[in-house]
This record gives sequence, C-alpha cells and structure tokens, in this order.
Amino acid sequence: AGRPPELPATEESVENIADPLEPINRIFFQLNDKLYFWLLKPVASGYKEVVPEGARVSVRNFFSNVTTPLRVVNCLLQANFKCGGTETIRFLVNTTFGLAGLFDPAKTEFNIEKKEKDFGQTLGIYGLGPAFYIVWPVLGPSSLRDTIGRTGDLYLNPSSYLITSAEVYAAVTGYELINDTSLKIGEYEDLKKAALDPYIALRDAYFQYRQNKIKDR
Repeated sequence: AGRPPELPATEESVENIADPLEPINRIFFQLNDKLYFWLLKPVASGYKEVVPEGARVSVRNFFSNVTTPLRVVNCLLQANFKCGGTETIRFLVNTTFGLAGLFDPAKTEFNIEKKEKDFGQTLGIYGLGPAFYIVWPVLGPSSLRDTIGRTGDLYLNPSSYLITSAEVYAAVTGYELINDTSLKIGEYEDLKKAALDPYIALRDAYFQYRQNKIKDR
C-alpha cells in the first residue's frame, strides 16, 4: 500500500534492475495490492468525498514544506548549490506568505519550482548502483540503494525530531499517505490495466523513474 511512484513517460530501455528476490517480492506486491484496494483506496476515496481538493492540496503543500531541509541537504551533497538556494528561497516564501507552507506562492506567484531530491538519488549520482529490486510491505517498491537512502532521509526529516511519540508519528505518516493517495487515485489502476504483468510493469517503471531522477541533477 506504499505510494506508487509517479510514472514518467520514458523510452524503452534494455536496462533492467536485478531481481533475485522476485518470489518474495511478488508475495509482498500482492500483499500491497490487496492493502491498496481493500484499505487504502476506500479510506482515501471517503476522505476525498469529505475534504475539498483545495484543502487536500494545502495539506500536501504543508508536508512538502516541512521536508525542505531534506531536499536542501541533498542538493548540497550533490554539489548543486543553485538547487539548494532555490529550495531555501521556496521555504522562506512559502513559510511566510504561504501561511506555514499551506500554500505555494513560490510556485504560483514566482514560478520557483520544487526540486525533488533525496538521499537515494544522491548515492546514485556518486556512482552507487541500485544493486537489486526490493518490494517492502506497505512501503512499496524500492532497491537496496534506495532503502539505504530512505533511512538517511529519515534522519534529515524534521518530523523525525519534532514528533517524539512513535504513535503520533505513525498517525501523522498515515494521514499524509491517505491525503497523498486521495490526490492520485487512478494512477495505479491505469498501470495495472495497461500491463500484462503488473508486477514487472511497476518494477520497470520504478527503475526508470529512479534512473531519470539520477540523470536529472
């Protein structure tokens, strides 16, 4: 039931990610698939009916603004100082004029786009390959490199320090997942409908998405 990656349109490539854990990965893929259709989608759909889209976008903006330090640090680790400056300016503008990040005037008023950076991408830029594909229960598709990266990003996420209760942190993370899913219902379904083997389609889409993020510095 992890968040399906935003799937870019990419050219076909002979590159593939190693998948020595495929039998186990397929079990977890089926588990996540059931969790999505039986739990996450119904809850997110009900939430979508109750909460207006504008409010849900504002919630997404708020969580994105909170994680700005994560993106800034990864920009600097990638020696992309312009990116670091852009993210810093976005944080200052959105925290003040955007009411603590509920709105995104940096984008809407000043055309300053968010730079999606994470530690898995940073490791890839420095030459660390994905190693092999992993499907985590609930968290969804990943790789060995991106699993390490996710752990690093947890230490860079201010929420990890601001929320000291494990129960509250789980509740906040779950709410963020529900809100985010409510804005993307249909994307995963479209991928499944178009694929002969949804497991392979998601694996390949994830690999291409991550490769493109590494190339897009």
